[in-house]
Amino acid sequence: MTPAFFHNNNRHNIWLYAMPVLFVLLWSTGFIGARFGLPYAEPFTFLLVRFLLTLVVLIPLVFVLGNKWPRGAASWGKLAVSGLLVHGAYLGGVFYAIELGMPAGLASLLVGLQPLLTTALAGPMLGERATPLQWLGLVLGLVGVGMVLTGTLDPGEQLFTGFGTAALAWIGVALLGITLGTVYQKRYCPGQPLLGGAVAQYLGAGVVLSLGALLFETGEIQWSVSFVMALVWLAMGLSIGAILLLMTLIERGEASRVASLFYLVPPATALEAWWLFDERLPLLSVIGMAVTIAGVVLVVRMGRSRP
Repeated sequence: MTPAFFHNNNRHNIWLYAMPVLFVLLWSTGFIGARFGLPYAEPFTFLLVRFLLTLVVLIPLVFVLGNKWPRGAASWGKLAVSGLLVHGAYLGGVFYAIELGMPAGLASLLVGLQPLLTTALAGPMLGERATPLQWLGLVLGLVGVGMVLTGTLDPGEQLFTGFGTAALAWIGVALLGITLGTVYQKRYCPGQPLLGGAVAQYLGAGVVLSLGALLFETGEIQWSVSFVMALVWLAMGLSIGAILLLMTLIERGEASRVASLFYLVPPATALEAWWLFDERLPLLSVIGMAVTIAGVVLVVRMGRSRP
C-alpha cells in the first residue's frame, strides 16, 4: 500500500508550502544575475533580450502543455498592463538604479518598502484589511531588512554614497511598479491562464522596453560566457520560474500576504552574495534575518479582518 504521506492531498499541501520558499530563493537571485550581466549590456537592452528568450520558450510551452490563451482583447490589455508594471517598471527601475551606481543590497532594501505600500493599497482597492499584528509584522520585516543591509556595510561606509538622484528616481519607479502591479494583478487579472497570461505580460513589457532601448541606448552587447549564463538563468529561473510562482501565489492569496514574501529577498540575497562573492555577513545581519522572518510569519499566519 502507498503510505498516507504520499497521497495526492499531502503532496498538494507540501507543494503549497514549498511555493513561497522556492519563490523567495529564485527571486533573490535576480540581483546576483544583474551583477553578472549588466557589465556587458545596457539595462533596457539586457531586459529586452531576456524577455525575447523567455517568449521563445513560453510560447511553445502553451501549445505543448495545452494551456489556454487569454480570451478577448480586454484580457490581453489588462495582462499587458500588469506585465508593464511587474516586469517593465520593476525590473527596468532596479537594473537602471544598479547601473547608475546604487549597490544591489540598497536597491533591495528600498524596494523592500513594497509590502507596506501594498498593504496600504490593498485596503481601498481590494477590500483587504490588515490586523494590528500584521501591521506589526510588516514593520518588523522592514526593520529586519534594514539590519541585514546595514550590517553588510564596511565600517564607516554610508548608505547613500556613490550615486545620485537619478538612481533614487529609478528605484522609485521599480517600487511603484511592483507595488501597483501586485495589486493590479490581483484585482483585474484573476482566473487568467498561467502560461498564456505570462506571454501577454511579457509582450506588453517588451514593447515598452523596445522603445526605451531604441530611444536611450546603443543596443550593444558584449557577448561572453558570464553574460550568457546570467541571461539564461534570469530568463528561465526568474522570468519563467519565479514569475509563474508569483502569479500563482497572487491568485491564491491576499496581495499583502504575498507582498510580505519580498521581505525575505534581501536576507536571501545577502546569504548568496556572502557565498558567491565573499561579502560581509556580520552578526547584525544574521539577527536582522531572524527579525525579518518573524515579521513575515506575523503577516502570513495572523487572521485578517474585512469590512
